[in-house]
Amino acid sequence: MEEFKNDTYEIMEVCLLAGKIMLQSGAETYRVEDTMMRIAASFGVDQSHSYVTPTGIIFSIEGHEPTKTKLIRISERGTDLDKVTIVNSISRNISSGELTVKEALQSLREVEAAPMAYSLLLQILAAAISSGCFLIMFKGSWEDFLPAVVCGGLGFISFIYFHKWVPIKFFAEFVAAFVIGLASYAFVFSGAGNELDKIIIGSVMPLVPGLLITNAVRDLIAGHLVSGLSKGAEAFLTAFAIGSGIAVVLSFISF
Repeated sequence: MEEFKNDTYEIMEVCLLAGKIMLQSGAETYRVEDTMMRIAASFGVDQSHSYVTPTGIIFSIEGHEPTKTKLIRISERGTDLDKVTIVNSISRNISSGELTVKEALQSLREVEAAPMAYSLLLQILAAAISSGCFLIMFKGSWEDFLPAVVCGGLGFISFIYFHKWVPIKFFAEFVAAFVIGLASYAFVFSGAGNELDKIIIGSVMPLVPGLLITNAVRDLIAGHLVSGLSKGAEAFLTAFAIGSGIAVVLSFISF
């Protein structure tokens, strides 16, 4: 009986760790809940319940006395779809019987401890290049491509480092947008840039919460109203922070 109890707790640990990694890496709420319940069912636990919000996970196993319930808090969320894919692969291996509980737990711990798939330098480079590409997509001129690349890179660097100093995402996004606005105006004022609006629009695009908006809509469609509204509110605050940072710069320019 004691061994079965320990196995049950280990199954809960596997389910919660898988859900935690997925939620922190940008997965949709309904996908996290479905994965956790599938893992539990694969290990012989048919009566399990999961409740996931952007800031926490509650998981419960019934059918045995007493009912076991555990809560974990989610404080940091980002985007790492590679980890989501790996956890899905581990879940499929569990369903096919290729992994035991201990092996699955060890694999998930390795995934959790692994660094992001791309280095910080590569992320900054990608943000910079994508800023220039967005400028062209919004019908900007090729003369403004390099200014947009520089402004987008500076804005992303500002976001990363300010967020480390002050762990409040809203302020980090505000500072990043403010830096982008100043840098864009500096390029246009010096004659190195032509269209201020196009440079700003292209440069702020890497900060826009596209995945968050998509997940909010998908969660609402799937019936997860709390998670959908929460993610929608977070996306709204991000958009407000970006707009406020640019608005402050434009207000200074107008004087």
